[in-house]
Amino acid sequence: MSDVATQAAARARVGDGLGRWLQGSLGPVVAVVAVLMGLWYLACVPMNIHGTVNLARVHGFEAMPEGRKARAETGTLSMIAQNPAAIAFTFNEEKPRLPAPHQVAGELFKTTLGTAPTSKRSLVFHAWATLSATLLGFLIGTVAGILLAVGIVHNRAMDMSVMPWAIASQTIPILAIAPMVIVVLASVGLTGILPKALISAYLSFFPVVVGMVKGLRSPDHMQLDLLKTYSATSAQSFWKLRLPASMPYLFASLKIGAAASLVGTIVGELPSGGGQGLGARLLAGSYYGQTIQIWSALFMAAIVAACVVGLIGMVERATLRRMGMAT
Repeated sequence: MSDVATQAAARARVGDGLGRWLQGSLGPVVAVVAVLMGLWYLACVPMNIHGTVNLARVHGFEAMPEGRKARAETGTLSMIAQNPAAIAFTFNEEKPRLPAPHQVAGELFKTTLGTAPTSKRSLVFHAWATLSATLLGFLIGTVAGILLAVGIVHNRAMDMSVMPWAIASQTIPILAIAPMVIVVLASVGLTGILPKALISAYLSFFPVVVGMVKGLRSPDHMQLDLLKTYSATSAQSFWKLRLPASMPYLFASLKIGAAASLVGTIVGELPSGGGQGLGARLLAGSYYGQTIQIWSALFMAAIVAACVVGLIGMVERATLRRMGMAT
């Protein structure tokens, strides 16, 4: 009885530990990722089964009779029913419609750790080309957005004139602007990183403008009136009250602007034809039907964006902690 009780107590402790882990910050994330991976693998079967049947026959599976073959071709479910052994091959096609997660992970490993960073086959090489243009465009867009926001808050004429144009500028599709910017700047001799950075800045400045305007206007009238009783100038009100109050809004808009900036750079790389950057990698993959290459480039773009946003978050926590604000 004592052994049974001891085993029951041990199982209870394991169950309690698992329950606490699932309720923690890491458990839900792992659970969601596991569910997404399962759905991804399931989606590979109907997406790739049509191209996999022929591959399964090559590897020794029985071919269907001609009469049943025509009926099986009419639907995915019939195809799977007639060729159950072919399901395993849907996860390992060379050019699948939807690559399996392990194929994308393998391609990422091969093109990052398994390839020299200076090689054009390396995703590190292309990610750096995209990141450098993104950071330059993000810097330009951030500075322009902050300056416009300061002018809008302190000048009613700018508020009535500039803000509507800033909003209207975002209604123009970036896919229509990018080729025009690339061609026009190339005609005057500007090529390389600058045209992509300008397209990146075009998408990143608007979130900064909106966030900073909201942040600079966040102090209420009682706080502004209190500074007036101290005979504070407009500049002193800006540096002592408006700017510190806008910091949470600024960092929130910077995170949005960073992601938009990366998108702008990738779009700018599509018509540039330079052969460098994640956008060029996506374009090359679409030309040659290399879906695994496309998905690995997409994941690398997501990793780059996550790193940039994470870095901004670290600066945000340090800044707000230094200012005495709760994070």
